[in-house]
Amino acid sequence: MNRLMIDLCAGTIAVSAALCGAVAARGAETPGYDARFATFPHYAGDDLGLTVTPSGEARFRLWSPEARQVRLRFYKNGRGGEPLRTIDMERGSRGTWTAAVSPVPYGEYYTFQVLGSDGKWLAETPGVWAKAVGANGGRAAIIDFALTDPEGWDTDKGPEISSITDAVIYETHHRDFSVHPSSGIVNKGKFLALTEEGTTTELGDKTGIDHLKELGVTHVHILPSYDFNSVDETQLPSNGYNWGYDPQNYNAPEGSYSTNPDDPAARVREMKRMVKALHDAGIGVVMDVVYNHTAQNDDSNFSLTAPGYYYRHRPDGTYSDASGCGNETASERPQVADYIVNSVKHWAKEYHIDGFRFDLMAIHDTETMNRVARELKEINPSIFVYGEGWTAGDSPLPKEERALKENVAKMSGIAVFSDDIRDAVKGHYSDAADRGFATGKPGNEETVKIGIVGATAHPQVDYSKGNNSKFPYATSPAMVINYVSCHDDLTLTDKLAKSMPGSTEAERQRAARLAQTIVFTSQGTPFMFAGEEVFRDKKGVHNSYKSPDSVNAIDWTLKHANASQFAYYKELIALRKAHPAFRMTSAADVARHLRFEPVKGDNLIAYQLLDNANGDSWKSIYLAFNGASVPQSVRLPKGEWLVVAYDGVLRHDGLTEAPGLVGVISAPGEPVVVKGGREVAVPATSAFIAARLR
Repeated sequence: MNRLMIDLCAGTIAVSAALCGAVAARGAETPGYDARFATFPHYAGDDLGLTVTPSGEARFRLWSPEARQVRLRFYKNGRGGEPLRTIDMERGSRGTWTAAVSPVPYGEYYTFQVLGSDGKWLAETPGVWAKAVGANGGRAAIIDFALTDPEGWDTDKGPEISSITDAVIYETHHRDFSVHPSSGIVNKGKFLALTEEGTTTELGDKTGIDHLKELGVTHVHILPSYDFNSVDETQLPSNGYNWGYDPQNYNAPEGSYSTNPDDPAARVREMKRMVKALHDAGIGVVMDVVYNHTAQNDDSNFSLTAPGYYYRHRPDGTYSDASGCGNETASERPQVADYIVNSVKHWAKEYHIDGFRFDLMAIHDTETMNRVARELKEINPSIFVYGEGWTAGDSPLPKEERALKENVAKMSGIAVFSDDIRDAVKGHYSDAADRGFATGKPGNEETVKIGIVGATAHPQVDYSKGNNSKFPYATSPAMVINYVSCHDDLTLTDKLAKSMPGSTEAERQRAARLAQTIVFTSQGTPFMFAGEEVFRDKKGVHNSYKSPDSVNAIDWTLKHANASQFAYYKELIALRKAHPAFRMTSAADVARHLRFEPVKGDNLIAYQLLDNANGDSWKSIYLAFNGASVPQSVRLPKGEWLVVAYDGVLRHDGLTEAPGLVGVISAPGEPVVVKGGREVAVPATSAFIAARLR
């Protein structure tokens, strides 16, 4: 979400003080403000927050090494009312404070309150490890998690994949996906929306989870689902909207996505039901996580337990701000690194999450990200991790230690988004009018090739001509996520409308098909934004993080209006899933099996995947991309070729007709086969794909 953060920091968007308030200046005159944190004891135990023993005792442990005193308060309700009782916590080991209560007070809520080193009581907090909370997350809740498990949860698991390159990732937001009246979904904007089967539009087109199954994606990346700060859960009829990149309680689900925010067990139970429904449909769940900053500064749960420790600071003591939201967390510190690692492990174990997307991942250090990937793989070998390999501002963390795109080779089991293929294919994200390869702008061919080879070293790719990258930063295509659009910036539909003035919708749909064909056939992992398969737009709003449903909701009537677009995307996904040649995991294999073919003209790229690449059943696959507004010719190698894509139409097992294609040698009604060793005209703004079977 780097563009969102930059806009916020620049002050071009009106935001609440809770999200991006004035930067606090605590410790501004204290030399070596950050240095003292190195002296803090590190507590490596797994019992921070609340744990329940087999004997029925509730044990509480808070890490607050500078506290003079800590008290634990219990409440009847999640908000309002006086404490039922208050307990003074005792000093424990390694900077912790402890207390125990028996029997476990299920149904009650609790907070911690810390007496700071300055002798002043800080505000009450649920702590940083609250796993269940009341409405608006101000108090932690004591619930029996075993009672939140849906039937069959013990055997629930997501899809098994051998590499992230086997995934097809679909990014969506709970409200966007289900809230439009045309969705036919009852639990609009809720976790439960993705549990409803059989939902359709009035015209009978599938929506919801059935739409995902029909489309064929393997994983759904859902925008933040933890408890975030910006939506008032007590005023849900107001339909407040936010993407959720303003973390409050990292380890509890967001209440506005539950049917009853006042019931702390409801959000847990309903999120699990969503995950299980998707798993039952053969679809994995990717969680968008935002450990790089918090919604608040001095009033965050981090600051109210261990003031200053969880954040980086400038030399004058003010908050460093690589996130663009007023602060950035300090992942290189032991307690913060442990927190991030143990938090994702909690989601993987308790909620069976299949993957994690790290927002502004480069704010974190590579060592911590390596731990994240390593320890998650120990829980589930099919789990994968990817993130944004950039920051929204400068950071005190040395660049060589940041989880940047250019440092991805230092991380094992981590992938980064490719801004190379994104900007080269559709035009630069920051300039709405800028065109790219797929929309007729010459000069992007070499950068598109960088995307095609998954940013790995290839003898035919000249990185010196790359727009965004000047060296092969990935040592495996599994380190790269290919995309042309996501929740940030203009949707692909809106980008094409702004960069192709005077064009028809049919012309823009052809450009979208070409753009996504490049993404889905490139080495690496394909990623798409929800609704673009039906040519969804957001009315030209590039940063819709708090725009109303009228802007963000997917209008499912578009599925009928743009049926051919949906059919193309469906077949494109089926093509990739059916052929491992598009899913190589070794840079050496990419260099060996992928060969670019000579072409004449701008906005034209052709290449082959040779010798049954990656064990593919097709001996060779020939691909040509023509981003020009006129037909251009390529020379198809000798042999007989099954035509898979031509003139804006694609069928993963071969076209049965290809009007206008010259050189067809198959009989009418049979799969289209053309004779090679000759020139083939590739129509404007389209892809030509053919397979040599033997």
